[in-house]
Amino acid sequence: MLSAQKKEFIEFMMSADVLRFGSFVTKSGRQTPYFVNTGNYKTGLQNSRLGEFYAAAIKQTIGDNFDAMFGPAYKGIPLATSTSGALARNFGIDKPFFFNRKEVKDHGEGGSIVGYKPQNGDRVIIIEDVITAGTAIRETMPVLTGCADVKVTDMFISVNRCEVGQTAGKTAVMEVGEEFGIKVHSLITVRDIYEYLKEQGTYADILPQMEAYMAQYCVFED
Repeated sequence: MLSAQKKEFIEFMMSADVLRFGSFVTKSGRQTPYFVNTGNYKTGLQNSRLGEFYAAAIKQTIGDNFDAMFGPAYKGIPLATSTSGALARNFGIDKPFFFNRKEVKDHGEGGSIVGYKPQNGDRVIIIEDVITAGTAIRETMPVLTGCADVKVTDMFISVNRCEVGQTAGKTAVMEVGEEFGIKVHSLITVRDIYEYLKEQGTYADILPQMEAYMAQYCVFED
């Protein structure tokens, strides 16, 4: 069932040219009929709305049951920033955020972490755009555990592509859950996108491509 909230988010992504349809090749070399590029968010209003979608998802799933949020460089940085603002503004949940530099700074305050300095025992949530192969999260975890003895509990992403990861029969999201004990929450899934297109009745050319793609590459838990 496609909820009004999911439909609104899909239309928001399409209006920002972040969710596109056609013929694309993913980083993993797969031919795909749809593509998500969160780098296309570029206005203040888009950034503000995006943070509100993430903040609503956090409020609905874990509330204020965390200590800080982390945005992995680079795309996670504006995501964590806008989400933290929306959480405080819309729900009164005022939590610190931090992010990493790709290059360690050797002057001034130094180090690779900007913003909040994690403490031992902190429950950290990650704000990210998508998980395709799980490579980024495997790079991120050593950064976080190198800061302090933190517990990464949850991760919030825009789209769960539901694509098979490194293990047959398991998606990258499932692998991240098993490998790191992180619960991954997505605002929408590839199935939601498919249902939306079907509902619109104007994407007859894309639907068979989506069906073929999902049959070949996707794994669904239910």
